[in-house]
Formats: sequence, C-alpha cells, structure tokens
Amino acid sequence: MTDGQCRVGFVLGKAKLASQPEPTIPRLELCGAVLAVEMAELILDELDHKPDAVRFYCDSKVVLGYIYNESKRFFVYVHNRVHRIRKTTSPQQWHYVPTGQNPADLATRSVPASQLTSSMWFTGPEFLHKPLLAETQETFKLVDPETDADVRPQLTTLATCISECKLTSGRFQRFSTWGSLLRAVSFLIHQTRSFRSDSPATCKGWHRCGRLRTPEELTAAKRFILTSVQRDAYPEEYMALQVDREISRTSAILNLDPSMNDGLLRIGGRLRHASISPEVRNPIILPKQSHVTTLLVNHYHMKVEHQGRQFTEGAIRAAGLWIVAGKRLISSVLHRCVTCRKLRGRLEVQKMADLPPERLSSSAPFTYVGLDVFGPWEVLTRRTRGGAAQSKRWAILFTCMSTRAVHIEVIDSMDTASCINALRRFFALRGPAKQLRSDRGTNFIGASSELGMRPDDPKQTSTLKYLHENGCTWEFNPPHASHMGGVWERMIGVTRRILDSMLLRTKHTHLTHDVLCTLMAEVCAIINARPLVPVSSDPSSPMLLTPAMLLTQKPGVSPPHGSFGDKDLFKCQWRQVQALATEFWSRWRTEYLHTLQPRRKWHTACRNLEVGDIVLLKQSDSPRNEWPMGLVTTTSPSSDGKVRKVEVRTTSHDKIKTFLRPITEVVLLLAKESQRSNQDN
Repeated sequence: MTDGQCRVGFVLGKAKLASQPEPTIPRLELCGAVLAVEMAELILDELDHKPDAVRFYCDSKVVLGYIYNESKRFFVYVHNRVHRIRKTTSPQQWHYVPTGQNPADLATRSVPASQLTSSMWFTGPEFLHKPLLAETQETFKLVDPETDADVRPQLTTLATCISECKLTSGRFQRFSTWGSLLRAVSFLIHQTRSFRSDSPATCKGWHRCGRLRTPEELTAAKRFILTSVQRDAYPEEYMALQVDREISRTSAILNLDPSMNDGLLRIGGRLRHASISPEVRNPIILPKQSHVTTLLVNHYHMKVEHQGRQFTEGAIRAAGLWIVAGKRLISSVLHRCVTCRKLRGRLEVQKMADLPPERLSSSAPFTYVGLDVFGPWEVLTRRTRGGAAQSKRWAILFTCMSTRAVHIEVIDSMDTASCINALRRFFALRGPAKQLRSDRGTNFIGASSELGMRPDDPKQTSTLKYLHENGCTWEFNPPHASHMGGVWERMIGVTRRILDSMLLRTKHTHLTHDVLCTLMAEVCAIINARPLVPVSSDPSSPMLLTPAMLLTQKPGVSPPHGSFGDKDLFKCQWRQVQALATEFWSRWRTEYLHTLQPRRKWHTACRNLEVGDIVLLKQSDSPRNEWPMGLVTTTSPSSDGKVRKVEVRTTSHDKIKTFLRPITEVVLLLAKESQRSNQDN
C-alpha cells in the first residue's frame, strides 16, 4: 500500500478429499498445487484490475523440486500435473512456506469456531503482513531422484552403426606417391592370397613378407585402384556398362564412347581394327578431380625428368591412360612442382614502387645524392730503369637525385680512407648533402660508420661531425639490388661509354693520374650538358634543359630585360641568377617531371612473400643446381605495403646464415599456405 502497510484479505478457499486408492503424500501435495493454480485462474478471471504479480506457496519441497525440474522425466501421473502447473505459471512464482505458517493445512484440521475468525485461514501467515523485502530467488532440486518412484530412471541408449568395410578411393588420400599406393594395395592382395590353400608354405596367413611384389600382384593392384576411382567418379556409367546398357545422354563422358573391358571403363572410339597396342587403342578413362589421377600425373612427370606438359602428357597417353580435361590438370601439377621451380622457376618480382620524395623535390643540387664506385684503370705512377710502375685507380660517381647532375672523384684504393677523402672533396666543392644513398659496398659501410652518418651507429668523429649535425644520413640498398640504384647505375654506364671513346683517341699515350682526373672532369662536363628532355624543334624555345644550366649558370641565353647602372650591379647579378634558377625549375616541373610518371616494367602487383615461405636463394657464382634453399624469416614492406626485400635463413654444413636480399634474388618454392594445406592432407 502507499502508506507502507500490508493488508491481507480472504477471497476464496477450497479443499478436496483424497481419491481412492489413496495416493502417496507427494502426489497429494502435487494435487493441492494443481488446485491452487486452478483457484488462481478463477480469481484472476473475475478481477477487473489484474495484479502485477501472483505468488504461490507450498510446504512440500518434493513438489517444488517437481516444478523446478528441467532434466529428469516423470511417469504419466506426475508428468500431467506438472505440465498443468507450468502451463500457466513459471517456477519463479513458486516459493517455500514452512508447515506451521501454511494456512491451507486448516482446511483438513478441526479448528474451534471461536478461533476461526482469528486463524490464518482468514488473516494469512504473519510474513504477509510485513513489507516485501528484496530476496534472492531460491532454486529447488529433486529431493531424491534415485529413490523417488515417480521419477523415471535415466537410460542411456547407444546406437551402433555397422558398415561394411571396403577399401574405397577415400583411403587413397593418405598416400603421396603412386608407387607407395601401388605397393600398399599389392601387399594387401598378397596377404589375402596367402590364406588360400594353394599359397606357398612360406607365405601362409598374415605375415610380414619381405619379398618383392610380383608383376601379377602389381597389375591386380593397379586394376583395383583404377576400378575404385571409376566407380566413385562415374557410378551411373559404370553400372550401366556393367550390365550392357547404354549410358545416359547427359553423361560427362558420352563423347568418349566408353566401353567396359576387364572391369575398367575405356574409350571406345573408331580404332577397333587398328594394328596398335590395346592400351593406346582403348585407354583407361580417369577423372580429373581424383587424388589418384594427381598421383599418376606426378609419377609420369618424374619419369620424364620434370620436363614440360607435352612430355608428361605423352608419357601418360603412352601408358594407356586418358584423363578427362587432362591438360589443365597437368599444367596445375607442373605449376606446383617444387623441383620444376628449382630448375626453371622465375625470380620473384613486385610492382614497381613509387619514386622516393628525394627525386621529386626541387631542392638545391646535390642535396640528395646517390653514389657508387666504378673502375679500375691502370695508370702510370713512376718510371723505372726497367720500365714503368703502374697502379690502379677507381672513381666515385655522385649523382644528384633531382637534377640528375653528376660529380666524379678519383680514388687510389678501395678502402675506407680513400672513400672518406673523396667525400670530403665532394662536400667541399658541392656543399653538404642531407642524404646519401648507395649499395652495400664494404668501403661505403666503413666510411659511413667512421663518419658517424648511420643512425644505428653511436660512433662519432670530429672530422665531419657537422654533417651529422645537419642531419645527413646514409641509406643503403639491400645487397645484390642494383635495380634499386638505377639512378646512378645508369650514369655509370653513360660515363663508361664516354670514357671509352676518350681513351680510344689517347690509347698511344700513357694514362697518368692527372690525365685520368682531367678526363673525368671532361666526362662530368659532357654528362651535365646532356638534355634532360627531348630536344624541342620549336624555334621560340632554343634553350636546352640541362643540369649544367643550374650548376654553371651558363645556359647561353640573354640576361633579363632592363637597364641597370653601377649601383645595380649586384642586384642585376642576383636577378640573373634568380631568373636562370626559376627558368630551370619551371621547365623541370613542366617538361621533365612528367617523364618519370610511367612504369617501364613490373606493372602489376604480385603476391607478397611472407614469413615462413620456402625459397631458393640465387647465387651468381654458382650453378642453379647448387643454389641453397632458405626460409623467409623477416619481410620489410615498403610504404605502399609491398614487400621488396626479405631476410632468408639458410643452413649449410650445420651452420645457420641469414641474408638480406631483394625479392629479385629469390625463387618461391613453397608458399606458407601450401605447406599448411599439405599438412592438412
């Protein structure tokens, strides 16, 4: 009520006599619970305002266990009454009340008339007069389901499915080669024949036989295997031809005119009177989807020493086998053959990457530089009484990534000291750079480490410490990845051709260090004067776009228009320089930059190598048969998500080695997902 008090009123009461023969106490209590449900339905039908909740109380925990039961089954008497109770009520509405507080007991007991009005029959138990408190729902279980006569005993029923054991083609999935399958089936045939009375004394009963299988047993095994495959693949055709009936017109092998011979489906055809062997005249029909067919293709592919599809298909046809849609199956088997990939597999490629920002930025010349060493040349160092002493010289070519200008420094050895000296001369002439790129030559690795230009090397020196302070770093391409340094590799090729032409004219003169340095300077001048874009035939645009236009400020064009006095001398010079630089970068953007847009090759994206792939590592100094196999342990995706360099772990003479290689130096033998599918099979 709204005032916080509870009021109890008597509405209706009803009791019944026990039926004959008298049932058990739990059954009587269950009948009382059914009567309570019927009374509640009668009262609720007469009320205009339905209550929010209806609660039932029972002093029998056995009955409450019946109502709450979800696992056990009852006999018919209890089952029907429990079903009646749960039809209109839920187990959560039923609660336990002690016998001393149950007013329903007064219906079967004598009570003096003077005490009837004050008894629980009209007033109800005391707990109904108290405010309803929050309580946890109690769950009741069956009191003793093992001894309760109304609970059905739990029976366990086991169904045994007996199937006839036959050696079907499904068992052939466990074999990986045709030879092992043939030997296993022939061994079973040998064991079954050993139980016959006419079997030799040495092979009686089930035994472990070490003898070789006879040709008769191998032929019987082959016939049994092929028969099992044909029965599973073409059951209707097999049964029809077995009883000399025509096959259906919708059959997949109708055009092969199949016939039955020696228990096998064979091609009929029109060559019955041809003087050729029966195997070639009527080959055995095999389905493409069968595992046994794949084993046969692998078997004959190895017999022809892993040659192409024509060789393999010819060997299969010569063996008297006709594979439906066999060309596609043979091609797929050869594509997955690991040995063929070892012998003729292509090196991995990936879609050509986008150009780095260094090649697309309009920065000062030689801000981003690529460098490489080339040579050597024999030079005359000093004359002796017996002749002349000669030594070797090399050259380092520096290439500007954006303007494509070059600078060449001659060095006298391939050590770190010579490389450092060449770098010092280059930076003194061209100014410091922000980034250097090169391959992984030992002299470059040593020079970058000694100069403190590698971010992973804490070693610092005072020689060129200012480079590190200005943020100059040295980036290295993976080993054996010359295609990643095409910017400077192309310039080295041009330099060699120009130098060869110069040396051809001076072949009768002695090449000294000074002469070589002079030739290198002239080579730089020729290369830097080359046009970056095709020469225009437009007479209104006579100026060529060359790297020298920005390096020497001598394009051969007139200065800006206007008259300038002495006081504008420096201003005029500044304007001339600015005009030339503006002209260069303007034409660089409009004429040269768009030529870098197309991809010359590697147009499509390919599968990325993954950790766990088995690959063949290319070694240029070894024949292909000696290339080691390795496991991809680490991949290095580029900014576009494509993997172009990997780490490969190989094992040779019990020594584990790890190589960092571009994907163009590896051949994929077995992908990770293929290994997983082979393990599942």
